[in-house]
Amino acid sequence: MDNDLKFDDKQLIIFDLDGTLVDSAPDLANAINKMLEVLGRSQFPTQQIRSWVGNGAQVLVERALSGSSTVCCNLDRELASHALTTFLTIYRENVCIDSVLYPNVLETLNTLKQRDYRLAIVTNKPFEFVEPILLKLGLTGLFEAILGGDSLSAKKPDPMPLNHLVNTLSVAAKHCLMVGDSKNDIVAAKNADMQSIGLTYGYNYGEDISVYQPDYVTGDFAELTRCLALKNN
Repeated sequence: MDNDLKFDDKQLIIFDLDGTLVDSAPDLANAINKMLEVLGRSQFPTQQIRSWVGNGAQVLVERALSGSSTVCCNLDRELASHALTTFLTIYRENVCIDSVLYPNVLETLNTLKQRDYRLAIVTNKPFEFVEPILLKLGLTGLFEAILGGDSLSAKKPDPMPLNHLVNTLSVAAKHCLMVGDSKNDIVAAKNADMQSIGLTYGYNYGEDISVYQPDYVTGDFAELTRCLALKNN
């Protein structure tokens, strides 16, 4: 990890969504607690639910049913399936009520776009929820490609989504940069032979993102404009 590093050979910048661009925890927590209420189960504080976000909807639901970041090994699969359907229905109707962009996100993305960087999103959130959030928060038209957690047969930390973008967008991995807030993002980047930036403000299960050795660590999204060189200069 080198916080004096400047990335001067990048073409495609790949972003996680939840915990990186958008603080979606309030709406996720609200939907989880409404799901638990429907099921007649105890609800949890938003801050606790924050620590369960990042591995997709199914894992989030299973953690809520388990009351822990560690899913119970004997969790009733029929209950989990019903709970997931209930959660998705509730969240679909309330996908972007209290969710907000993190500071400096919109300005930084626009700056990178103006510098001719190609931008993409790879998230573990189900694909159907991504576009409504981007639309509501004014991020449409910025991203060349978007992959959700159900877009392919595997999701982060598996490198498949990142490798898919390398192949479909015809850009070498060495010219790509993954930006995310969790170990899933950093591990996926390493497995895809990409460099990465770890953000300290998101949902990394209470762990220090630097433990996973991203190439650069910051708590300010605007730092991307400093460590990504001006193109064609």
